[in-house]
Amino acid sequence: MRDESLTIQDLGVKDGTPWLKLSGPLTVSTLFEFQTLVRANDSNGLALDFTAVPYIDSAGVGVLVGAYVRYQKHGHRIVLVGVNNRVREALKITRVEGFFEYGVIL
Repeated sequence: MRDESLTIQDLGVKDGTPWLKLSGPLTVSTLFEFQTLVRANDSNGLALDFTAVPYIDSAGVGVLVGAYVRYQKHGHRIVLVGVNNRVREALKITRVEGFFEYGVIL
């Protein structure tokens, strides 16, 4: 197992939506801080900048799905921005890619 860490930077609120920038892999060994932040956030949605996330494992997919369920049941959304092909493929394989909206950094 790799010893890579995940850092999470609060980018503030843009157009009424909180933005978080994740840097590093979202895996079983790195997801706890992310999960805590998502659970504590009571906003109308969440945008996640994934430009610096090289890969995600099944536990990372699970925490994203948990976040999706939490927001969706209140009619809110999660937007993933800057998702690379490797992360996108993990979401496709697990059949959850359609749960999220996708954007690009301008």
